[in-house]
Amino acid sequence: MKHFSVMKTEVIEHLKIKENGIYVDATLGYAGHSKSILRNIKTGFLFAFDKDKEAILYANTELKSIHDHFKIFHSDFVHMKECLRKEKIEKVDGILFDLGVSSPQIDEQERGFSFMQDGPLDMRMDRSQTFSAKNVINEYEKEDLLTMFYTYGEEPKSRIIVDTIIKCRKEKEISSTKEFVNIIEKAVGAKYFFEHHPERQIFQAIRIEVNNELNVLEKVLPDAISLLNKGGRICVITFHSLEDRIVKRIFKKYSEIDSFVKGLPHIPDEYKPIIQIINKKPIEASKEEIEKNSRSKSAKLRIVERI
Repeated sequence: MKHFSVMKTEVIEHLKIKENGIYVDATLGYAGHSKSILRNIKTGFLFAFDKDKEAILYANTELKSIHDHFKIFHSDFVHMKECLRKEKIEKVDGILFDLGVSSPQIDEQERGFSFMQDGPLDMRMDRSQTFSAKNVINEYEKEDLLTMFYTYGEEPKSRIIVDTIIKCRKEKEISSTKEFVNIIEKAVGAKYFFEHHPERQIFQAIRIEVNNELNVLEKVLPDAISLLNKGGRICVITFHSLEDRIVKRIFKKYSEIDSFVKGLPHIPDEYKPIIQIINKKPIEASKEEIEKNSRSKSAKLRIVERI
């Protein structure tokens, strides 16, 4: 299974793993980061989350080859706090979020994540859910498609793309990635298509919508911060500006004194910052890593520590 875990060395360094610590890999994938975490804990424990059953089956075998101090939840990481509470875990020493789509998911045609090869319009990270990219493209109202493409894709030509989708789907259901890419090219014209590659932005928008990615990120980060022991750290790897903005904003909120009481001679504890930002500027993949794995080029790593 060919899969590159982005900034693995940097993540392990900044998690500051303790041999007896409790850690969470919120985005298990094909276990690249989890294996490194597990190798660094002896009496500690690792909890991991993923929505993809195929990834879990593979990761379980990989992790067992190291030792058995782990448990995998087939669950969206938004349920992290609830799942850990059932395990009688109230606090942890580190949490990792790697928000990218894994290489195997992109490379498998039948998953429908890639605009570079033909496959069904799918894009589900959890294949047990029924809602897919096909539903979005064929069933969403015009205004909903417009909002999604502008908001999640930030694509300037969204309106003409949506108009063309509506026209084409009246004639017949849109069912494959290749067919959909051709519709995008038809809408914007070959010159714009090959110069700006709007299909990247449109596919991103649909994937975010199908998997509810930004909403769950907004919800889980405050939960993750509340789970940290003093000195515990969160590492988040993002791959596009929408994710990074959310992470930056939430980390800023919890690392500053509440504006309501700023300037008072005595700040009540409940208004004091509860995390400190470790790196004001996000860490990016090294030149060497980008040469080995071009998908790491857009990755940004942000780290905070519980005060």
